[in-house]
Amino acid sequence: MIASVRGPVLEIGLDHAVVEVGGVGLAVHATPSTLAGLRRGVESRLATTLIVREDSLTLFGFADADERELFLLVQTVSGIGPRLALATIAVLEPDTLRRALAEGDLTTLQRIPGVGKKSAERLVVELRDKVAVPTAVPAGAAAAPVAAGGIREQVVEALVGLGFTPRPAEQAVDAVLAQSPDAAAAELLRSALSGLGRSR
Repeated sequence: MIASVRGPVLEIGLDHAVVEVGGVGLAVHATPSTLAGLRRGVESRLATTLIVREDSLTLFGFADADERELFLLVQTVSGIGPRLALATIAVLEPDTLRRALAEGDLTTLQRIPGVGKKSAERLVVELRDKVAVPTAVPAGAAAAPVAAGGIREQVVEALVGLGFTPRPAEQAVDAVLAQSPDAAAAELLRSALSGLGRSR
């Protein structure tokens, strides 16, 4: 497993960043909050895990090892793959996710796109005893703004990249923009993901 990458950030998208390691640019998929902490041209280190499939090698990056462990833990539940696991930690902060699992908070878990009542119950049953209850829920990470031009299209593209079809993705983004027209890209993506989760 590729446990971490370190190097200058060449590009930052809404669902991935390109980090140069030994002269090679690695595309690293990550959550909005993780990407918000990166800066183009600045050396950064990300905890990572490589997901190997028959037709692809996909590298996922995280702000710290804690997020990576939750990403891997969530995938131990039947029916949950890398994209849904990434959406899970994109919508719920690590301590919020742990608390919801430990306390059986199905409402919070159903904010995750693609997770209905039955899936939320399965998450609780299979993971409740594998997480420690946090003592406090930290404030969310500040989101880095993206240039306004094309922000809607970029967020829609990121949602499509997470597996949503274009029409619902556009509707979710427009709904968030109607309430928060000045939302930063990371917050817009997080809120749209929450909206898509509630609509399922």
